[in-house]
Amino acid sequence: MIRINLLPGASSRRRKRFGGGASIAASFAGLASSIKDPYLLGASAAVLVSVAAIGLLYTTQTRAAEALVEREQRAVQDSTRYAAVIAERRNTVAQRDSVVTQLEIIAAIDNNRYVWPHLLDEVSRNLPSYTWLISLTQTSAAPVPPGADAPPDQSGAKAAVDSAPVEPITKFRLVGHTVDIQALTLFMKQLEASPFIQGVQLAKSEVVLADGKDITEFALDAEYQAPERGLLRTVPVSISVR
Repeated sequence: MIRINLLPGASSRRRKRFGGGASIAASFAGLASSIKDPYLLGASAAVLVSVAAIGLLYTTQTRAAEALVEREQRAVQDSTRYAAVIAERRNTVAQRDSVVTQLEIIAAIDNNRYVWPHLLDEVSRNLPSYTWLISLTQTSAAPVPPGADAPPDQSGAKAAVDSAPVEPITKFRLVGHTVDIQALTLFMKQLEASPFIQGVQLAKSEVVLADGKDITEFALDAEYQAPERGLLRTVPVSISVR
């Protein structure tokens, strides 16, 4: 049987349609083989490497940003959860510091409350005959409780107070009259021998007229001395309640 093609060009278009997919790779290969300039090949390779590097960096930075956002969310949650605990701890520490300061003040007052009873007792016990006192005054500054401001000095400025506990030194002056100079010497020796008094010095001694008689007016400077622990004996005080 003989067939005659009445449509010229139909067979050629059919061959092109069926063979177009296979020729794409061949066309690219042909394009690559047709480029013979080395600079153009290098530029093409650089473009491909740059695109790959940008994609890799984008992926890495995206993952790092997601990790940072997740850490930030966890930190915010932890901060919110522990905020109440931190506030309660600060309140507890402030209360503890306040109690410690109050205990230091109480201890300072308790340590100094028997100073003057001991001094007055020693001065009265060692006062010789024919000798009497006119005044007994404290010449040192009053002890300052821990954490308080020091009293202003002569210039009006307040000195800083060390928070560490320091044993205050109590200095005093005795002013009196005597009719016997040897009694004054004996008085000074007995005061110096007392376990509560030290540094006894004669500040002034002069003859004055009192009631028509010549007597000796003297002034003694001394300071309180803390006795040894074995010398004092403390006992608890018990009070019966009815």
